[in-house]
Amino acid sequence: MKKIEILSPAGTMESFYAALLGGCDAIYLSGYQFGARSYAGNFSMEELKEAIEIAHLYQVKVYVTVNTMIYEREVENLIHYIDELVTYHPDALIIEDIGMFDLIHQRYPQLELHASTQMHLHNQSGVEFAKKIGLKRAVIARETPIEEIKKIREQVDLPIEVFCHGALCISYSGQCLMSSLIGGRSGNRGTCTQCCRLDYTLCNEQKEPLEQGYLLSTKDLNTLDHVGELIEAGVDSIKIEGRMKRPEYVYYVTRLYRKAVDAYYQHKKLEITEEEIKQLKKLFNRGFTKGFLFHENMKQFINSYRPNHMGTFVGTVVSVKNKNIQIQLVDSVSIHDGLRILDKKDVGVVLNEFTCHKERVKKAKKGDIISLTIHTTVTPGCKVVKTTDYEQINQIRNILKETKRTVPIQGEMICQIGKPLELKVRDQSHTIVLQSEKVLESAQKRPVTKDEIKEKLMKLNDTVYYFKQLTIQGEEGFIPISTLNELRRTMVIKLNQLRLKREDFIPQTYQRIIKKEPVISYHTALVRTEQQYQMVSKRVHYIYAESPLYEKIKQDKRVILKLPNVMKTYPVTDQLVLISEYGSFMHYKNIMTDYNFNVVNSYAVRFLESLGVKRVTLSLECSKEQIEELYDAYLNRYQEQPSLEIITKTTPIAMTLKYPLLQKYHLKKGYLKRNHDYFPVVQKENDTEIYFCKPIQKKLPIKKQISVRVEYFDEVLN
Repeated sequence: MKKIEILSPAGTMESFYAALLGGCDAIYLSGYQFGARSYAGNFSMEELKEAIEIAHLYQVKVYVTVNTMIYEREVENLIHYIDELVTYHPDALIIEDIGMFDLIHQRYPQLELHASTQMHLHNQSGVEFAKKIGLKRAVIARETPIEEIKKIREQVDLPIEVFCHGALCISYSGQCLMSSLIGGRSGNRGTCTQCCRLDYTLCNEQKEPLEQGYLLSTKDLNTLDHVGELIEAGVDSIKIEGRMKRPEYVYYVTRLYRKAVDAYYQHKKLEITEEEIKQLKKLFNRGFTKGFLFHENMKQFINSYRPNHMGTFVGTVVSVKNKNIQIQLVDSVSIHDGLRILDKKDVGVVLNEFTCHKERVKKAKKGDIISLTIHTTVTPGCKVVKTTDYEQINQIRNILKETKRTVPIQGEMICQIGKPLELKVRDQSHTIVLQSEKVLESAQKRPVTKDEIKEKLMKLNDTVYYFKQLTIQGEEGFIPISTLNELRRTMVIKLNQLRLKREDFIPQTYQRIIKKEPVISYHTALVRTEQQYQMVSKRVHYIYAESPLYEKIKQDKRVILKLPNVMKTYPVTDQLVLISEYGSFMHYKNIMTDYNFNVVNSYAVRFLESLGVKRVTLSLECSKEQIEELYDAYLNRYQEQPSLEIITKTTPIAMTLKYPLLQKYHLKKGYLKRNHDYFPVVQKENDTEIYFCKPIQKKLPIKKQISVRVEYFDEVLN
């Protein structure tokens, strides 16, 4: 059985080394551009080269994220970036943009490309599509349950990657526009403002408040207790989220999953202790959930109380006098620990100085009462949590500083008088045989002993290697120490060369020749009610409708079924359909694509057309200027017009949730209120849709042959 891969995050070189030391099998990271975590430190080109080489010496893989939408004006820079990047031999790129997938796949057909979770592959059909077009791995949506993943892995011969730990998005990845709509910073571009971590008020249809809090802020995923189930389901890679986390977090989380995975393979048992979970919580937690992956009780999925680090409970404020407070401890504290006092307004404190039994101390234990001075007032009875454990951080930093990951090798030395020394060395994958430049001579005085030879060969501290076993056989004689040193250096060079050896990527020519019908521009409308259908029926060429409205008006041949962006089953039809996710390509031939595909460049338009798409709806995040650039680039490159549709007026879905936000109150419709804005919420059969708080309008590009859509909504969205 091939062992499951532990895939760790690295936002900086420090985190990269922490992931290595934690025992990961692969690392994902990003350059300064085109990665979906723009606010992580990320890597310069020199750092990318260094990181990939170091990782490969340890036979650890490196996946570089290129998981953002790429606008037309950025494509040339992306090509230059990829052209340089492939010379460093990354093991794979993680891709969101379907157009850039096609461009890179054609340019470097031997380069492994993985489908980012931003591609919204959430079912078997989506994974089948990924395999069909040439992707080599699917990062499955976090909403996909383990039973579905097991079924996918049994039915589709494509490796599956699953998030196992860290922050969760409340919306399906790649289907969230909230940050872009509110603040112009796109989650599909790596600049998410984390609108889901804000506080909201849930209201009913009459806009009466029902509940207030961080209603969209999920707990952190933690599947340590379920590692065995992931392995047995056939998952190929478990992915730790955290490119914006500090190195200590990356190291410790990686180490725990390494321990859990190894223990399960050894004796089908998990060996994570309560103390280790406590230490994990100290580093960062919003509370833990096993997520949709393992059917978490929805009451345990959201942390409506707090959107950031919860810390660990450490004590209670028992008295307040002026600005001096006393805290009775239920756990130990140390000098320089970070505390948070949970009053009406949180108060953060660093324990630079505190007393116990009227003496200044550096530590206090459970049961002690400590006194400290703060610069604000708090209320007696407030809970106190520890948000930074100074000793823990220092301990991990010392581990990171003083230890390193090593590669075990085995060696055999044959010593015969009158012949060169012969050294045979094996790592996990390679065997090399070397001979010394000089022969072993009979000793005139004291011979070089076998122990001395072994000592010289084992001086590998400045390399990644160590001898797990080294045997010296044969005779003792004389040979210069410099010859032994040179033999050791040659051994290291040869091993490095073998471990770093990769085939070069040779760029190929991109082309996408297809047969197209002449482009005709249409006026279309999306309607939600029969009244809206009657209102627009004489104004437009085509009308989109979802079920069940579609069933009522489909006798009108201009009516096209609009499918949702989350699919459990696929209705059978040979009529034209408007699809919103990649799995639909495996079920329909007569198709148009909706804005959910996040199309923002001409390469994406062309590739979708090559798959049979009649019209491609562009992303709602495209500006008028970006649409014009896309159109002109397409026209110049392919010498014909693109088959495009743009939405000029809509109240868009800002988030698509699997989480049943309204279920607690048995509602089908409601609102989320933030400041003075009301965001309509609609509970569907399979998911929850959160709409933007107001309609948006886009200007139509001048003199372009583009279909135009207006979308209408029912009363809850007005």
